[in-house]
Amino acid sequence: MNPQKPTDHHTPNPGSPFMLFFRGHDWDEGLSREETQRVLDRLTAWIEGLQQAGVMRGGSPLARAGSVVSEHQVRAVADGPFVEAKEIIGGYLAVEVADLAAAVAIARKCPTLGHGITIEVRPVLAECPIVQRLREQPTLAAA
Repeated sequence: MNPQKPTDHHTPNPGSPFMLFFRGHDWDEGLSREETQRVLDRLTAWIEGLQQAGVMRGGSPLARAGSVVSEHQVRAVADGPFVEAKEIIGGYLAVEVADLAAAVAIARKCPTLGHGITIEVRPVLAECPIVQRLREQPTLAAA
């Protein structure tokens, strides 16, 4: 699968927003205070660069605690010691760029990538794909 191409048919328009989801454990594990500060300084510069370029639309770290809600249950996001680090979303960043390739290029420059963090890049759609499909489906003729 090509990471530069969306995997569904609901592609965003040029200049669309994209979400970058930061997944993984605490990236500073095993680093000294000085190493952590160096990476943090690079991360701050990266974010400031996105702000100065006018592409950042928002972002925030997320708490580890939370709930997952389904039809039949509500469970904690981190169920004990068995949660896998790759499942934890530690934060998000919203950017507005020309296309998915540009959003991926931004993500590839994140200083925490070399420290166990992965970044999921997803287009933000203007409309729910299900609503779009319903609108595009021809109505059934009355019998």
